[in-house]
Amino acid sequence: MLRVVKTFIEELVRPLERVEPALDPTNMANQNNSKMQARKRGPGMNFVSVEHTDMESSETFPHMLWSASPNDERFRDAEDSGKKPGLQKGDLSSISLLMFLYVLQGIPLGLAGSIPMLLQSRKVSYTEQAMFSFVYWPFSIKLLWAPLVDSLYFQWFGRRKTWLIPTQYLIGLFMLVLSYNIKSYMEGEGKVDVFYLTCIFFMLNFLAATQDIAVDGWALTMLSRENVGWASTCNTVGQTAGYFLGNVLFLALESADFCNNYLRWEPQTEGIVTLSSFLYFWGVVFFITTTLVGVMKPEHMDPEVDPEQSIIDTYKTLLEVIKLPSVMSYVLILLTAKVTFAAADSMTSLKLIESGMPKERLALFAVPLVPIQIILPLMISKYTHGPRPMDIFLKAYPYRVLLGPIYALVVYWSHYVQTKPGEFPWYFYVVTLLAYGTHQVFVYMVFVAQMAFHAKISDPAIGGTYMTLLNTVANLGGNWPGTFFLWLVDHLTFKHCDVTGLSCDTKVTEAMCSEAGGKCVITTDGYYILTAICFFVGLGWLAWRRNKLRQLDSLPDSAWKYGKKMCTC
Repeated sequence: MLRVVKTFIEELVRPLERVEPALDPTNMANQNNSKMQARKRGPGMNFVSVEHTDMESSETFPHMLWSASPNDERFRDAEDSGKKPGLQKGDLSSISLLMFLYVLQGIPLGLAGSIPMLLQSRKVSYTEQAMFSFVYWPFSIKLLWAPLVDSLYFQWFGRRKTWLIPTQYLIGLFMLVLSYNIKSYMEGEGKVDVFYLTCIFFMLNFLAATQDIAVDGWALTMLSRENVGWASTCNTVGQTAGYFLGNVLFLALESADFCNNYLRWEPQTEGIVTLSSFLYFWGVVFFITTTLVGVMKPEHMDPEVDPEQSIIDTYKTLLEVIKLPSVMSYVLILLTAKVTFAAADSMTSLKLIESGMPKERLALFAVPLVPIQIILPLMISKYTHGPRPMDIFLKAYPYRVLLGPIYALVVYWSHYVQTKPGEFPWYFYVVTLLAYGTHQVFVYMVFVAQMAFHAKISDPAIGGTYMTLLNTVANLGGNWPGTFFLWLVDHLTFKHCDVTGLSCDTKVTEAMCSEAGGKCVITTDGYYILTAICFFVGLGWLAWRRNKLRQLDSLPDSAWKYGKKMCTC
C-alpha cells in the first residue's frame, strides 16, 4: 500500500518536461515521411477521429480529425503542379456543405446528450440511466461496419452518396416519427419508457456514425487536394456547433424557467420549444437538405486519393494488428485506465440535477469553457510533440484521480448551500465552474497525449486503420465503465421510509411508503461509495501500469509494425 501511495505522490509532484525529438536529418526525414503516409487514408477508414459524448464524460471533445499536414503528399502534388494552397473555385461551396453536414451529424449527438438530464429531472433510476448510456456506443464501435460503408456502393449514384442520402433520410424519418409520440414516453415520474428511448436514440446515433463515415470519405474527393485539410476544420466546427444546438441551446429553450426569466414578458408553463417540436423541425430539415444534396451536388470519384479497399483484407489487418504483443498490452491499458474516472464523469452532472440544480444552467457551463477547449490542445501539443508523448498522460493522471473526490465534495455541498430548493448562491456556481474548468485541463492533457501516442506508433503502411482501431478501443474504454457504474450505483444506494422506517430499496416498497404518507430518504448514497472505490482503483492502476506504459512509450517503431504489408494494387 505504501508503494502505491509513493507512486501516486511521485507522479503528482514530478515536474513536466518538454522533450524535443532528436534533430538528426535522416530520422526527421523518415518521421516526416511516416506522418505523411499515416495521414493518408488507410484501409477501411478515411480519417481518424474521436467522438463527442456527454458533458461530464472523459470523452468530452469535439469530433476531431487528423487533418492533412502542409507537408502531406497531396499538398506537394499541388505545389509540383504550380498551384498554391488556397481556396480554389468551388472549394468554398464544398467547405460550406461539409460544415453543414457535420452540423446535422451533431444534432442527434447533442440530443442524446441532453436526454439523460431530462430523464434525471423525471427521477428515473440510475439503472435506467445505465441502459440509456448505450446510445453513446455506436461512435465507439463504428470500425466494425466502416469497411462495409467504404466498399459497398452503387457506382451510378456515388460511392459516398450511396450511404449518405439513405442514412440522412432515415435520421429525418426517425425524428419525425419520434416527434409525434415522444411526449407519451416522457410524460412524468414512473411513466418514462427508457428502453424505447434507448432503442430509438441508439439507432439515431448508429445512423449518425454511418453518416460520419460517408462524409469523412466524401471530403477526400469533394475538396481539391491542396485544401483537403479543411475537412478537419469543417468536422470540428460543424459537429461541435451541431452538438451545441442539440444540447445546450435545446435545454435552455426547453426550460420554462429559463425562458420565463430571460426570454419572455409573460410566464408560461412550457419553454419556447419542446422535445417534440425540436425533433419535428430537424426532421424536416434533414429531409429538405438531403434531397437538395442528392439532386444538386454531384460526387466525383478519384481512385488515386480515395482507393477502393477489400473488406476481408481490412478485417484481417485489424486482427493481425491486435495480435501484436505491444498492441495487446496497450489495449489492456486503454480498457482499464478510465475506470477510475467513471463515477465522476458519468454521474456528477446527474447528481447535481438530483440535488436541485436546473439542467439548463448545468448545460450552460460549457459555454464559457469553449475558448479554453480550443486553446488547450494547442498548448498541450507543445509537450506531446516528442519521443515520449505519454509522459504528459502520466503527469495528468493523478490529478484526474484527485478530481473525483473534489466533484463528490461539490455534490455533497450542493445539498446544504441552497438558499431555497433549486436556488444556489453565486459562489457555488463559481466553485463548480472552476472545478469543471480544472477537470477539462487534465481531460485534455490525457486526450492530447493519447492521440499523439497513437500517431507516433501507427504503422504508416496501414495508418488510417491502425489509428482508428486504437481510438475505437480508447473510446470503448471510456464508455463501458460509465455504463457499468451507472448500473451499479443503485445497488449500493440504500433508502428508508421516513414514516414507517422500513427499507425503500424496491419500487414496491417505495409505493408502500408513498401510500403511508411518507417519503423515501437516502441513508447511504452509492455515488460516494463508488467515488471512494474509483479513487483507490486509480492509485492501484497507477502503481500497476505506470512502468508498463513508460516501457511502451519507449519501444522502437519496429515493435508496432504490422508484419504483412497489405497489397494496394
